[in-house]
Amino acid sequence: MFDNPDCLPLAAALAASQLRWLATAAMRSELARVLGYPLIAARLARRNLAAEAVLAAFDERVQLVADVPPRAPCVCKDPDDQVFIDLAVARRARLLSKDQAVLTMRKRLAAQGVVVQALLAF
Repeated sequence: MFDNPDCLPLAAALAASQLRWLATAAMRSELARVLGYPLIAARLARRNLAAEAVLAAFDERVQLVADVPPRAPCVCKDPDDQVFIDLAVARRARLLSKDQAVLTMRKRLAAQGVVVQALLAF
């Protein structure tokens, strides 16, 4: 998943414990679902990656949060992205995303103590 040169700084920061990758079980489920999208599956195939390998890389690097965070006061237009907003607000975490619905929430999330940062697509 981090074989793309654009992702190497992120992978290095995770490996050096400069960043922690937090996620919930719902987020992992969302990733598994998205990996099945035809466009994503085609991208994976071009890179000779299997969805299972991406999920395994996720599992190796992520710190799963057992508790489901409460609903954040900021609501995302895309309900599938709300779990990311909720966790970021609950943990006052930096939120890395390439999703436009999330990126447009920068100001509202900043008021909640969350820094939203654009992440390049793989």
